[in-house]
Amino acid sequence: MRFNARHQRTRVTPRTAWAVGVGLVLALGAAPATRAQAPDDGSGAFHTGKYRDLFAEQGHSPAETRAKIDKAFQQLFHGDAANERVYFEAGSNANGPLAFVTDWANNDARTEGMSYGMMIAVQMDKKREFDALWNWSNTYMLITDPQNPNVGYFAWSMNTDGTPRSTGPAPDGEEYYAMALLFAARRWGSGQGIYNYQEQAEKILHGMRHHPVLTGTGPFRIHPEDPPFVMNAQTFTKFTSPNTTERQQAQADLAIELRGQGKTPPDPGAMMRRFGGGQGTPRPSSAGPMVEEQHHMVRFVPDVGPGSTDASYHLPAFYELFARWGPADDRVFWRQAAGASRDLFSKVTWPDTGLSPDRNNFDLSPIMGFDGQPTTFGYDSWRTVSNWSVDYSWWHKDPRERVLSDRIQTFLVGQGISTFADRYTLDGKPLSTRHSTGMVATTTVGGLAATPGRNERAFVEELWRTPIPVGEQRYFDGMLYLMSMLHCSGNFRIWGAK
Repeated sequence: MRFNARHQRTRVTPRTAWAVGVGLVLALGAAPATRAQAPDDGSGAFHTGKYRDLFAEQGHSPAETRAKIDKAFQQLFHGDAANERVYFEAGSNANGPLAFVTDWANNDARTEGMSYGMMIAVQMDKKREFDALWNWSNTYMLITDPQNPNVGYFAWSMNTDGTPRSTGPAPDGEEYYAMALLFAARRWGSGQGIYNYQEQAEKILHGMRHHPVLTGTGPFRIHPEDPPFVMNAQTFTKFTSPNTTERQQAQADLAIELRGQGKTPPDPGAMMRRFGGGQGTPRPSSAGPMVEEQHHMVRFVPDVGPGSTDASYHLPAFYELFARWGPADDRVFWRQAAGASRDLFSKVTWPDTGLSPDRNNFDLSPIMGFDGQPTTFGYDSWRTVSNWSVDYSWWHKDPRERVLSDRIQTFLVGQGISTFADRYTLDGKPLSTRHSTGMVATTTVGGLAATPGRNERAFVEELWRTPIPVGEQRYFDGMLYLMSMLHCSGNFRIWGAK
């Protein structure tokens, strides 16, 4: 879920009892489960052990590519603090070093970025960074207050000092945490406590499906000893990041222009009042599983209402591995979820553009906005093409994914390979003027599924020429850039494949 300096999008947020249940499951996990039919391994990289290198196919040597990837890691994890890095170490505790990945423009740490950082670290054999990010996640983001209905999940957004910006989760973070931990268990072996990677991954996956429905009345806490989180003038000041100089200048310029026209500029405090300013009567809220059983889909948030899903949360390449390495009782579900996600990709993308919506209903019907139009292709949506293309590369089970990659690459090349916008209506009307590195990167990953040819090559060369993101927007662009470089070079791998 994106809520950043480029747009004001908010997440609707809705261990004791659940933790006991998890403990019993883990304790009884040695009991043999009924063995389901062996899953189909497909004909992709999981089966063959071979990963395409799109850069080598264009004549770039593995050494050149490795140098680019290493430079990107060094810059984004250990570069200049003001303009380059998004990874910051933050002392240590009894479990060792602590570190967070920050959305620089918003001055927060998100489960999205923390889990992306861990995935990059395990792919690049950076165990210290991996463990430090996992330690920070457990120390500050893991919800342990039993009065919070989201107990056992990770709070999706935190200030970089470890205080909350939210008291509920975002399932895309849990998905990437679980996959990164499963890879770590197979690449490095599991340790003790929070570094028992296999156990921690299974705990997350069990919770995603079996979290009990809990109801409470806020304000809620992350940990029992914390003060309750209330959105008021004091907490709102932390939302006003000191790092958004570009946005602040744009807002100031707009205010001058509007006043010159005799108009009233937007009120910067409106967002705080939209949250209620910490006032009003608290209402009960409920949280349950992160997946929707009937349709075998991940939920947008683990509420208990009709709910919705986000195509960019759908990770069938990962679900196939959850169906092999995750809790035994849930493996059939994850296999079904992989198939459901493949169907979703094919049915919710626009037939001419290949663009996917930020959100849709579980029956795959569109969610309509206040303007009566379907939800648009937004920042979350950048990731969806990468999700289906990695699935095609690793498993090669659904030929429709090639069609989808061909469509979106053809559409965006037609928009201008170096200039296409980063937000659109599904039928292809631009909604922004920004050309974003992160979207270039993920659409290049589409080449793992696309028909080899002019459009696929154009994206590979565009990504090759694109510099490592710096400055205010380097977080989302940078994380997607580095993961995409790993994917496109064949260096984002299934650790533990036979």
